[in-house]
Amino acid sequence: MYILRSLYHRNFRIHFIGQAVSLVGSWMQRIAISWLVYSMTGSALMLGFVAFVSLIPSLLLSPFIGSFIDQNNKYRVLVAAQMGLMVQAGVLALLVWFGWHTMPLILILSLLQGIFNAVEVNARQSFMLELVEDKRDLPNAIALNSTVFNAARIVGPAIGGLVLSQYGEAWCFLINFLSFIGVLVSLMLIRVDTAPVKGQQESTWEGLKQGYRYLQDHPQLKALILLVAFSSLLVIPYTTLLPVIAKTLFEGGAKTYSWLESAAGIGAMTGAVYMARLHAGANLRFRVMFGSALMGLGLLLLPFASNILFALVCVVFTALGMMVQNSCVNTYLQTHTMPAFRARIISYYIMAFQGVFPIGSLIIGSLAQAVGVQWTLLTQGVAGLLISIGYIYYIFHNLQQHRVPAQAGGGQITKKSI
Repeated sequence: MYILRSLYHRNFRIHFIGQAVSLVGSWMQRIAISWLVYSMTGSALMLGFVAFVSLIPSLLLSPFIGSFIDQNNKYRVLVAAQMGLMVQAGVLALLVWFGWHTMPLILILSLLQGIFNAVEVNARQSFMLELVEDKRDLPNAIALNSTVFNAARIVGPAIGGLVLSQYGEAWCFLINFLSFIGVLVSLMLIRVDTAPVKGQQESTWEGLKQGYRYLQDHPQLKALILLVAFSSLLVIPYTTLLPVIAKTLFEGGAKTYSWLESAAGIGAMTGAVYMARLHAGANLRFRVMFGSALMGLGLLLLPFASNILFALVCVVFTALGMMVQNSCVNTYLQTHTMPAFRARIISYYIMAFQGVFPIGSLIIGSLAQAVGVQWTLLTQGVAGLLISIGYIYYIFHNLQQHRVPAQAGGGQITKKSI
C-alpha cells in the first residue's frame, strides 16, 4: 500500500513497532502527571508551570544538542536518551507508589524528563534519514512516525484514564517504565553503522553558529520555524488546559479528561494519515496555511461548547489542524535542508515547537487563572487565526516579489511554486 510504503524498509519498520509500544506508556504518564498535579494543587497555573519545567530544556538546549548530534553517532545518543527516560519513569513510579512524592520532587523529575526528551527528539528526528534507504520515502516515514505518535495519543489516554481511575497514578508510571523495553529492544535490532562520525572538526559552538547562518540564508525555512514558535507560544498550549476544561466546564473527572485527550489523539491521527497519503511534490506550505487556520477555528468554537460531545468535536478539529501544520513544517525542513545541517535545523524546529511551548503554558495557565478558561480559549482561537493570516500574507507577498521575474522569463506562477 502506498500509504505504508516506508514500512518496507526493515530498520524503519522495527523502529516503528518499538515506538508504538513505548509511546502508549508515555501518553499514560502524561495524563497521570497532569491529573496528579491538578489533584494536589487545584491550580491551572501549576499545571502550566510543570509543563514549563518539563519542556524548557528544549528551548535552552536544542540548538546545542543539534550541533552535538550532527558531530556524533546519532544511534548511540538515541539509546542513551531512551535509557534516561526509562530511569526517570521508574523513579517517578516508586515515589508515587510509596507516597513520597512532593511538588519539588515532581518538578525535579519533570526537568530531568525534559532534558532527556530534548536529546531524544533531536536524535530521533535526525536519525530518521538512516532508517529509510530510499530517500523519496522520507516524507512518508515522517508522517507514519507522527501517525504512531498520535495513535498512541488515542490509546494511551484511553487506557491511562481507566488505570488512573481504578488503580491510581503509580500504575501509569510503572507501565510507562516497562514500555521502554520495547523501544530499547527495537534499537538493538536495527542494523546501522555505529562507527564514530569522522571528519567533523569544529566545536559544538562553531557548529551552532553555522546552523544559525544556514537558517538566516534560507528565509523560507526561517518563516516556517517562526510560525511554529508563535503557535507554540499562543495556541498549542491549549493542551495544558484540558484537565481544567474537564473539571470546570463539564464537572468531569479523570475519564472526562481522558476523553478530551483521546479526542485530540483522534484529530491528530486523522491529520497524520492525511499527511501519509500525500504524494511527493505536494504543496506543503499551502497545507500549513490550512492547518493553522483550522487549529484557530477549533479553539475559537471550543468555549461555546454546551455539551461534551461538541467540545470533543472542537478538540478533534483543533488537533487535526495542529498535526497538519507541524507535520508539514517538519517534512519541509527535513526535505529542504542539506544533510550536514539537518540535525541543527531540526533542533531549531524543536526549540520553536517544544521549547517555546513551556513559556506559552505559563502564559496560558496564568491567563486561565486570571480570566477563566473560556476567555482564555477564545483568545487562543483568535491568535491562531491571526497567525494563519500572517503566514498567508507572507506567502503571497513573497509570490508578488517573484511574479515579475517569472513572467519576464516566460514562467507561470502556480500554487505549487510557492
